[in-house]
Amino acid sequence: MKNQGSTVGHGGRLSTDMDDELSRLAITSFQAREEEIERKKMEVREKVEFQLGRAEEETRRLAQVWEELEVLTDPTRKEVAIVRKKIDMANRELKSLGQSCQKKEKEYKEALEAFHEKNTEKAQLTTTLMELVNESEKLRMKKLQELSKIIDPQH
Repeated sequence: MKNQGSTVGHGGRLSTDMDDELSRLAITSFQAREEEIERKKMEVREKVEFQLGRAEEETRRLAQVWEELEVLTDPTRKEVAIVRKKIDMANRELKSLGQSCQKKEKEYKEALEAFHEKNTEKAQLTTTLMELVNESEKLRMKKLQELSKIIDPQH
């Protein structure tokens, strides 16, 4: 019976080791995903900045064209003004979207940090539970052995 008790205890430690390994794998997986998200976020940010730069460059170019059109009497003056206004609106929207991206990125990081903290707490609680279950098994086996000796003192 003592052999079985130590096997159960040892098995509990193996289970805890497996839980620890699973926790480590989960954390590694989350870190890899977080790095991938960070990389993709940087790619999107670079694309947005590139587009903003292009839009600003286009706005300057159109402003220059506009000045040249002011000198000329051109029948497309109104159309150019409309396009320029649309570009200005697009610039404002791009800036707003950029700010929204930054805000959501911050919220994501906060949520991810809370997730990691709760996951750590869960892992600690799981470890505590396993220790309590193992201790309970040992105490019950000991009590059963004592009761067996009382019932059958010859063994």
